[in-house]
Amino acid sequence: MLRRSTLMRIARALLGAAAVVVCLFPLQAQVPNATVLELNGNVSVMSDGYQTPLFVGGTVKQQQMIVTGPDGYAKFRVSSDTTKFEEFEVFPNSRIIFREHPGAWEELLDILLGRIKVFIHHAPGQVNHNSVSSPTAVISVRGTVFDVVVQDADGTTVVNVDEGIVAVRNITSYQVRDVELHPGESITVSRGVPLLAGQVNRTQPIQFILKGARDALWQVIFGRRGGPLGIPGAGGSGGAQGDKPKPGGTGTGAPGTGPGASSTGPGAPSTGPAAPGGSGH
Repeated sequence: MLRRSTLMRIARALLGAAAVVVCLFPLQAQVPNATVLELNGNVSVMSDGYQTPLFVGGTVKQQQMIVTGPDGYAKFRVSSDTTKFEEFEVFPNSRIIFREHPGAWEELLDILLGRIKVFIHHAPGQVNHNSVSSPTAVISVRGTVFDVVVQDADGTTVVNVDEGIVAVRNITSYQVRDVELHPGESITVSRGVPLLAGQVNRTQPIQFILKGARDALWQVIFGRRGGPLGIPGAGGSGGAQGDKPKPGGTGTGAPGTGPGASSTGPGAPSTGPAAPGGSGH
């Protein structure tokens, strides 16, 4: 009798464990990957210490790193929900971790170096909470378009907002406070330096319009020529164009292009359309 009772308890425990596995399986299956929508140049995903080239239609899983070379550019989409999804662009010479912490679905990207542009989509009346991290900052968003550039190994971060509102926090400062950015505003986050509202740079209206026009032109050139103008190997006369950047970075080169790309770093504020705000911070 005792043996039968013990066997029954074991059977119930096994059934309970099986039920938990069955319930969790759909949740695991629903974890959204980042799907490549557009790609140019050298773009790969790093997993377990190995880099694998990406292609249009390929995916990046949570905790994997996206790596772009000097000519690399890619655009990704997360989620198949047409009313609530995220898209992001990764520019040359960047290192980005996709969903570094499993289960923290609001944490979209961790940018270690380089430049990204993020698009958070949601239907009217809905919310779509997301955040982007860098070595020095956390950027919290609710539905917006913004750029993040990590300029150097010390984690100096520039955040620029095109649409919506973001809250920026310096996670390396003893004084923890959020600073809100609105369209046309940007801020630089430096290691150990407290953020103040007075540090917000407000782009003049004409500069804000010109930045939008440059970004749009960059996308048109990418679509027509198979790659950003000025990126080596992008096809056509792009390489020649990239050898003659206009002073002040108002021209057509993508971040990290041309012979002197390595001296400015990916997406540095003086590199044209890659520069947040386009105002030359």
